[in-house]
Amino acid sequence: MPIAAIALIVAACACFTSIDVTVKHLSQRYPVPLLVWARWGVQGLLMFAVLAPTMRWNLVRTAHPGLHLVRGVVLIASSLCFFTAVKYLPLAEATALNYTSPILVTLFAGWLLQERITLPRWGFAGAGFVGMLLIVRPGMGMLDSASLFALAAAAAYAGYQILTRKLAGEDLRVLLFYPCLCGAVLMSIVVAVQHDDAWYPTSDLALFLGIGVMGSVGHWLFTRAFRLAAASAIAPFTYVQLVFSTVAAWLLFGTFPDGWALAGMIVIAGSGVVLTWYERWRASLGPAEPAAVD
Repeated sequence: MPIAAIALIVAACACFTSIDVTVKHLSQRYPVPLLVWARWGVQGLLMFAVLAPTMRWNLVRTAHPGLHLVRGVVLIASSLCFFTAVKYLPLAEATALNYTSPILVTLFAGWLLQERITLPRWGFAGAGFVGMLLIVRPGMGMLDSASLFALAAAAAYAGYQILTRKLAGEDLRVLLFYPCLCGAVLMSIVVAVQHDDAWYPTSDLALFLGIGVMGSVGHWLFTRAFRLAAASAIAPFTYVQLVFSTVAAWLLFGTFPDGWALAGMIVIAGSGVVLTWYERWRASLGPAEPAAVD
């Protein structure tokens, strides 16, 4: 496996963690829709500036515009839910709950794509569910609305991944641009309706810009990594973001997961990693149904 691919994945996860840290900081003073607008609007402008001069209308031309728009809306819904969860939950716990999405992809693939869910897949999905329960602990006062927002974000992101599979073969640049377009348009409407008259210090404006820039850089690094190595080989390294989020939350916000939450994070990450390796092993045996993890 190319070391460069692993380095790119780790760097991408660092970019995504920096977004989450910035969102948690800014969300104490600004509405979540504004942060989502900055996240996808800035990335959309950067992509348009770089790609539009050469691609022109091909940047939005596709045989499945409706599916692209639905996929974009689903991703924006995931961002809204996750940023809301980050606002109220400790960063590490919110990130861990969001990482239940690969488990949900396994279940959604069986339901929506008619992929066969083997017994090991059911086992890994069950383990991820147990990890989630260790974090939210129903009946212990931990399962609040913020946790539900994190789980809703994971479910929406799983739906986004399923829709991405349905658009396999589409131009990657088009796949990346449509969610940005949806986010910029939809959140511009929401932000305009909110009539926010807040005063924005220059430092905060720089952070708003940084959310979009780091998102763009992170996606570019992520894409480059998956072009250098097989997805099943490097997907386990995406869980390094859990480590980054835990350390960042401890150093910057003074929060650290308790023993139960740490156990849940380990179970979620472990089940996701083992599931990815299991899919890679199945693929090595010969043609089979599509893998359950992107």
